[in-house]
Amino acid sequence: MNATAPTAAPVSDSDGLRRDQSVVKSLFFGEIVEENLFPYPKMRDRDRELLGAMTDAIDDFLTPRQADLKHYDRTAEQPADYIQALRDMGLFGLIIPEEFGGLGLSNAAYARVLSQTSSHDSSTSLTIGAHSSIGMKGLLLFGTDAQKAKYLPRLASGEMIAAFCLTEAGAGSDAASVRTKAVRNDDGSWILNGEKIWITNGGIADFYTVFAKTDTPEGKMTAFIVEAAQAGVSHGPHEDKMGIRASSTTTVAFSDVRVTAENVLGEVGKGFKVAMAILNNGRTGLGGGAVGGMKTLIRLCCAQAKERKQFGRPIADFGLVREKIAQMSIDCFAAESAVWMVAHYIDSGSSDYSTEAAISKVFASEAVQRASYEALQIAAGNGFMREFPYEQITRDTRILSIFEGTNEILRLYVALSGLKDVGATLNELKHAVGNIFNDPIKGFGVLSTYMRRRASETTGYGTDKILRELHPTLRKAAATYEKYVVELSKAADALLRQYGKTIADQQHAQKRIADMAIDLFVGLCVLSRADSLVRENHAEKDNALSIAEIFTRQARRRLSRNVRGMRINEDPAIEALAAAVLEKGGVGWDVI
Repeated sequence: MNATAPTAAPVSDSDGLRRDQSVVKSLFFGEIVEENLFPYPKMRDRDRELLGAMTDAIDDFLTPRQADLKHYDRTAEQPADYIQALRDMGLFGLIIPEEFGGLGLSNAAYARVLSQTSSHDSSTSLTIGAHSSIGMKGLLLFGTDAQKAKYLPRLASGEMIAAFCLTEAGAGSDAASVRTKAVRNDDGSWILNGEKIWITNGGIADFYTVFAKTDTPEGKMTAFIVEAAQAGVSHGPHEDKMGIRASSTTTVAFSDVRVTAENVLGEVGKGFKVAMAILNNGRTGLGGGAVGGMKTLIRLCCAQAKERKQFGRPIADFGLVREKIAQMSIDCFAAESAVWMVAHYIDSGSSDYSTEAAISKVFASEAVQRASYEALQIAAGNGFMREFPYEQITRDTRILSIFEGTNEILRLYVALSGLKDVGATLNELKHAVGNIFNDPIKGFGVLSTYMRRRASETTGYGTDKILRELHPTLRKAAATYEKYVVELSKAADALLRQYGKTIADQQHAQKRIADMAIDLFVGLCVLSRADSLVRENHAEKDNALSIAEIFTRQARRRLSRNVRGMRINEDPAIEALAAAVLEKGGVGWDVI
């Protein structure tokens, strides 16, 4: 095994994509998997044709309903006739194969549809997205032929709406600690008991993907298909939420619900694997929705800035307003670039894209929240009024950094996923040293490969340009990523040597490592997209080059700060202060 790479010899297919290799995990080894980044992917011709008609139809449907959508937010309900209209448009069958009555869209095209619906209304996107991205995604990924034949046609038509039942009280991001329990009967059926909370579509769903604890020889958690009409299934009242108020969110309870053996989803005992696969596969929908929200906010800001005048001039002339609009545009381009790169990996059959999916969700969700804040600020007093759309968008976007895995948990996941593979190579190195006299060829081979990598990291000698196929106008920007991918590799190596297995407890260091990986991956996606637009002589090529340059400068400052923070930081002082405040249950100072 090569000690400088996270996998065995990579598999390159005819399109050049190394489907068995993760771009982000490779960054932890100082390697940029160029084949998986360049050229920037294009939408399939069939999807492009469908999307033209679909986006127009969505606009035609939702634009006249803006007053209704605002009313649905106030009353916290989507009426039955509105849900029926979504069915009639085919929006519940977007990713279901054509053979079952769906549209068979790719992940990339599906994300683009949610981008369009989100440009009008987040609750609408959530109703559609919770159905497709997670509610019935497990059926697509793990269902048997019989299960698909039974349910997919009804799910495609919207006759059945789907929901994903994982979260429980006390078991939010800790999916492994669910208490809902299923006990297997002698005939192979199961008895299910427990309650799930915050279930999107919970009050309107007919089809639940449910995860329950199953203490069996095969494993501790299993996924089940449960129909809302079954005896013992019930849901609570509509939750009164801060945002996405019109979408249905309820508790879902199961009391002695009998589930047949035929309705086990995936393998018995492998429910955690099923849940994680669903969440990883579904994150492009959330990212696409965030991008659509940002594009609407940018349009609103442009109109507001040009129309509103202060001191006899439109506020669009003022530098601080222009700065906000430019930054929103940079973040939008970057988020879109990362989201559709991840969709490309999924559609191309890549086997390892979970860290990339996590990064796209973290970056896009935080970018749209920044955009909503700045858009409201540009609107000033109007932004605070319910009459205008800004306050609702701000409320609606706040959930994005919480659901489908909180951004804190996903940052730790990104860091630990990359560090795990680096740690494996260090263990191999240690093993090689211990057996060097018993197996000198292998032992010295591992050592020499590792030492060559460390030497190149330290001196730069003996290495070629990491990015070889980039357009010359982007070479300066590329140098930043070439430099800091090496810094990430060195930082990962140093952390593991310092902390060993206890690295899992060092969350401050993990956050810095994750933020470095986020900037590197998103930045490389931006470079790839800008490179393609320049080569195509696209009308937006100059703006793309400007965005790539600005994003890279900003990323370089963040990367430099995180590298320095690995060695010089205030982590112990922060921990001590938090301990003191927690002990008191609040701060102990006042002015009186």
